[in-house]
Amino acid sequence: MQTQLTTIAPVLAIALGYFLGSIPFGVVLTRLAGAGDLRQIGSGNIGATNVLRTGRKGLAAATLLLDLLKGAAAVWIAQAIWPGLGVVAAAGAFIGHCYPVWLKFNGGKGVATLMGIVLALHWPSGIVFAVVWLGLLGALRISSVAGMAAAISAPVSAALMNRFDIVMLLVALALIVLWKHRENIERLLAGTEPRIGRKHG
Repeated sequence: MQTQLTTIAPVLAIALGYFLGSIPFGVVLTRLAGAGDLRQIGSGNIGATNVLRTGRKGLAAATLLLDLLKGAAAVWIAQAIWPGLGVVAAAGAFIGHCYPVWLKFNGGKGVATLMGIVLALHWPSGIVFAVVWLGLLGALRISSVAGMAAAISAPVSAALMNRFDIVMLLVALALIVLWKHRENIERLLAGTEPRIGRKHG
């Protein structure tokens, strides 16, 4: 019996993480608030930056917070039930956010959820993540640059603080963040990436 539980625990942890991560808070909140289908607004992304394009700053802040919390919650809950499997649930939560089955696997770009994951796995690296993200966002007003830089900072800071047990996971998740931002990277290279607070066509 114990062997069976040991075998199935990772599966349950990743399933738990995926379920929590796949909750599309941006879509749910904008619909409840009567702001329409978020996927038909702006970039069509389900994250907080696109929610901001509805003009509802409160909704955007709530989306950011809930996307962050679902990543952290996946780690905390899994760790409490299956000690040592927080990293497995973290991977599930991130994949769930980026590729939710409910939205035909077309999810968000993962930055807020990744921040929640990093804070739950190693809060000092999470603080670095937040400083990089918010600092660049305030300085440049370009959400994609801030998000990608923050994602890259996570494995770097974890390695510098000798948390090599989570470095490979954070490298993998940072690479997915970069992949999800591939269109943003093209616009950055072309000089057409919009800045937050600036109207664009």
